[in-house]
Amino acid sequence: MGRGDLTNAEWERLQPLLPEGGQRGGRWNDHRRTINGVLYRARTGPPWRDLPERFGPWITADKRHRRWSADGTWQLLLTAIQAEQDAEGRIDWDISVDSTTVRAHQHAAGAPRTPPSPAPPSPPTASGQQKGEAARANRGDPVLATPAARLAEVVRLGSA
Repeated sequence: MGRGDLTNAEWERLQPLLPEGGQRGGRWNDHRRTINGVLYRARTGPPWRDLPERFGPWITADKRHRRWSADGTWQLLLTAIQAEQDAEGRIDWDISVDSTTVRAHQHAAGAPRTPPSPAPPSPPTASGQQKGEAARANRGDPVLATPAARLAEVVRLGSA
């Protein structure tokens, strides 16, 4: 078991909430190994292809992460764990924001008061997308903003 992998207690909490098995044509690979791979990527940020072999084929982790993001499985897991933790009184929902540390940069003091003129839109590409949209589509999904990453934080809070 790796340093950031799910512990046995965390796995016992998650296992009953997970979907049963694969749809058409057989069983899925081990959920625990695949979830550890998704959490490893959320924690360290490598491309899917650079996922260590101990998590199984990278394409399996990628596909399952995308499938569970699309069908709401990650959100379901997060909500269930949060409800369990809240019932035990282990989640503090209070948030404190200290705005005294937010300051403008020293160069912001002498900025001109007239707004800059807007840039002309870039021409569409062959597929009809703007250049910026095509670049964003090629970058992939932002991992840290997913319920999977938030789920990892909540599960770790509960096992502490």
